[in-house]
Amino acid sequence: MKIHDKSRLLIAGLCALLLLLSGCKKETAAPAAPLQAPPPEVGIMVVQPQAVRLTSELPGRTSPRLIAEVRPQVGGIIQKRLFTEGTDVKAGQVLYQIDPALYRAEVARAEAALTRDMANVTSIRQRFERYRELVKINAVSQQDYDDTSAALRQAEAEIEVAKAALQTARINLDYTTVKAPISGRIGRSSVTDGALVTAEQPQPLAVIQQLDTIYVDVVQTTSELLSLKRNIDSGLLRGGDRAKVDLLLEDGTAYPSAGELKFSEVTVDQSTGSVTLRAIFPNPDHMLLPGMFVRAIVTEGVNDQAILVPQRGVNRNPAGDATVMTVNGEEKVEPRVIQVVRTVDEQWLVSGGLQEGDRVILEGLQKARPGTPVKTYIFGKPAEETPPAPTAEAKE
Repeated sequence: MKIHDKSRLLIAGLCALLLLLSGCKKETAAPAAPLQAPPPEVGIMVVQPQAVRLTSELPGRTSPRLIAEVRPQVGGIIQKRLFTEGTDVKAGQVLYQIDPALYRAEVARAEAALTRDMANVTSIRQRFERYRELVKINAVSQQDYDDTSAALRQAEAEIEVAKAALQTARINLDYTTVKAPISGRIGRSSVTDGALVTAEQPQPLAVIQQLDTIYVDVVQTTSELLSLKRNIDSGLLRGGDRAKVDLLLEDGTAYPSAGELKFSEVTVDQSTGSVTLRAIFPNPDHMLLPGMFVRAIVTEGVNDQAILVPQRGVNRNPAGDATVMTVNGEEKVEPRVIQVVRTVDEQWLVSGGLQEGDRVILEGLQKARPGTPVKTYIFGKPAEETPPAPTAEAKE
C-alpha cells in the first residue's frame, strides 16, 4: 500500500509541474502589442487666390525739370552782381550789370546814321518826283529818270540797313543787363564784380534750376520689359496704373508725394542693355535736389487671381524645379512641382502647380515624408483652432 501511495503522489506532482510549465509557455508566446506613435503635426496654409499689385523697384537719379546756364551775350566788365547766391529768382530779373558805355555810344552812332540816311532819301525822292513828270514831256532823258529811280531805291534800302543797325545796337545795350531766363533757384556765381566776360563764353556766370517739380530718371533692363510684356500677353497680369510712381529716398524713407510716369525711352543703351523711364514728382518743399540717388517703385500690373506661397515652404529638387509639400485628401504628404514667376515681398508668385484649396506645408517639413500620414493645423494658429480637413464627399 505504501508503494502505491508514493506512486500516486509522484504522478500528481508531475502533472502539476506539467500544468505549470504549460502556463508559462502560453504567457511567453503571446507578448503585449507595442504602442503606435501618433502622426506628426505639420503647419499648413490653404491656398486662396487674391488680387496683388506687382511693382518693380528701380534705381534712378533726380534732375531738374528746367535748367538754364546764364551766359553773357555781349562782352565787357561786370559792374555789379545783383542777386544773392542760393536764392529764388524770377524770370526777367536782372542778375548782372555789364558796363554799358560802349553800347550806348553804338546806339547813338546808329541813330545818327539813320538820321543821315533819312535826310538823304528825302532829297532823292523829291528829284525823282520831278523827273517822273518831266520824262513824260521829254524834258529829261529816260536815262536820267532811271538813274534817279535807282538812287531812290538804294537810299531807301540804306535806311532799312540803318534801322537794323540801330535795333542791333539797342539789343546789345539791353544785353548789358544780364537777366534770368527762367524762374528757379540760382546757385553760386562764377564771377565777381570787375571781372571781364565775353559773349557766349563756355563758362556760365551762374546756373538756375527749377525745383518745384523735378524729374526722376530710372533704368529698367530689357529682360524685365520682355518678361512684363510676356506676363501681360499670357493673362498672368493685366495692365495696371503704370502712370503712378512711388519713391524711396537714399535713407530708405518713402517720399510723401506720388509721381507720374511721363515716357519710356525708345532706344536701348547698348552698354547697359537697359532703357530709361522718366517720371515727374512735385517738390514744393525742395526735399528732392538734383543728382540725388533714389529708388522708384513702378507698377507693373495687377494679378486678380494670384497664388502666393511663403518662401519658407518652397524648396528646389535636384533638377532645379521649385517644389512644395502638400497634404492630400487622405491626410498624407504629397510632393508637388510648381512654377514660380517672381518674389512678392517674402512670398513666391505661383503660376502653375497649385490651385485653390490645396494645403501647403509650411512648418514641420523635416517630419513630412512623402506618403506618410500627418496631422495638420493652420500655420500661425493653435492646433485646436484648425478646422477638420474636408472629406472626399464634402469636396465633391
